[in-house]
Amino acid sequence: MIKVIPSGPFSVNTLIVSLEGSDVFVVDPAGCSYTGDEKTVDEYLTDLNLNLRAIVLTHGHFDHTCGLKDLKNKYPSVPVLIHKNDSAYLGSESEIEQSKTLSALGMYDFIPFVSNLPFADYFLEDGKTLSQCMNVEDSAFSKWRVIHTPGHTKGSVCIYNEEEKVLISGDTVFYHSYGRTDFEGGSERVMQKTLENIYTFIPKDTRLYPGHDTYGFMLKDNLIG
Repeated sequence: MIKVIPSGPFSVNTLIVSLEGSDVFVVDPAGCSYTGDEKTVDEYLTDLNLNLRAIVLTHGHFDHTCGLKDLKNKYPSVPVLIHKNDSAYLGSESEIEQSKTLSALGMYDFIPFVSNLPFADYFLEDGKTLSQCMNVEDSAFSKWRVIHTPGHTKGSVCIYNEEEKVLISGDTVFYHSYGRTDFEGGSERVMQKTLENIYTFIPKDTRLYPGHDTYGFMLKDNLIG
């Protein structure tokens, strides 16, 4: 089961993904004090007595990472995962990389909310399962595989569960659209190659959960490809 919580700037689809029992992992925590929803994800986890096992980032942009600090403060032992190519968006100098996108949008007042973000604990690697990325033996995490999908950013990823036919697509694939390629690290040429690979190798009856807007649609119902 996947619970979608729209939160943060640009109403990011923060995902609560069930593993086994009460275990879950969170994808792209976006709720923050800037938008007044910094407690939304934690309240959901607490109300349902869920056990947070990991925080997975589909890419490093500010709107997908601004809730990371609050969540990590509440759950300090929970690991954070991101692709190495987007790791500069995190850490003690995160504001430098984050400012490139925020300046392009004229959102200078948001920079403090993505400054000094927590470092990544593990890196997401193409073709590996989440359990392999974290060096743990866990049958639930092993069902989720990383697909490196650059184009929106150099380190964008999708998380794929072949057994359940679910693709968490971040800002790579939207309903009838795809993520912007005009920000720092983006590339239209690379994005088109990424989309070609997704529409070629991912079964058309796969259900998609993107980073914004419409979610739970089938790949075969999209207009791209």
